[in-house]
Amino acid sequence: MPPPAFLDVSGVRTRHVQAGSGPPVVLLHGIGRSLEDWSETVGPLAARHAVYAPDLIGFGLTDKPDVPYTLAGLARFVRHYLDAVGETRPVTLVGNSLGGAVAAQFALLFPERTRALVLVNSAGFGQSVTLALRLATVPRLGEVLLRPSPRSARRTVASLFHDPRHVTPERVRWAEHLGRQPGAARAFLRVARHLGTWRGIHPQWRRTLAGDLAGRKLPTLIVWGERDLILPAAHLEEARRLYPHARTHLFPETGHVPQIERAADFHRLVLEFLEEQA
Repeated sequence: MPPPAFLDVSGVRTRHVQAGSGPPVVLLHGIGRSLEDWSETVGPLAARHAVYAPDLIGFGLTDKPDVPYTLAGLARFVRHYLDAVGETRPVTLVGNSLGGAVAAQFALLFPERTRALVLVNSAGFGQSVTLALRLATVPRLGEVLLRPSPRSARRTVASLFHDPRHVTPERVRWAEHLGRQPGAARAFLRVARHLGTWRGIHPQWRRTLAGDLAGRKLPTLIVWGERDLILPAAHLEEARRLYPHARTHLFPETGHVPQIERAADFHRLVLEFLEEQA
């Protein structure tokens, strides 16, 4: 992956990676994460496509202004980002976790700029979510839980993978570094509380998003890790019900980030899907 750079996106200093040429693909990471979750994805996709991977507003090393953080706001940020890099063609959005919900929201708000979707262990298909995220929505308790430490960073990274070999010291240090960025906890909690409560993910936005998007019948690939500890693989069955036109794939013995844990198979699957849209 090329080294990240910074650019101005409507006054927000935004960290991103841009690589390759061809049909455009945008990679969107999950809550509290960064573009590094696509470090093994950028290269294979950039061999045939123009690839864009930003740190979303409020996350990674992008600015974290004191603003409301909503799905619609995050989707608009992606549009502003594409304007800033001069990409005006319809894009395929590849979103992991929160990034999947942002991708779906983008497709609804900006259908003329959306070509296809790849939803990876995506938020939006069920109420159940890991206890840690539910507790983060509780006032004051969430602020305590988001205090960065090596121990909490290790728990976070361990929750992403089924295979513990991926829980490396480098990933743990990076997760702690992200958590210590000024404004990071505030942005995380505002997104988490916008999307859910201690009971789980709000049904209202899920139903609206899924129902409206299903009617569009966009070319869609939905993939999941069988051993996801954050958004359980049972959500894939709901995704199949809502989007019967979509291609789906379940990775065995895989956690929340199959683009890392099953990198070669993931890239092959996504590239095949992208070629079908050419």
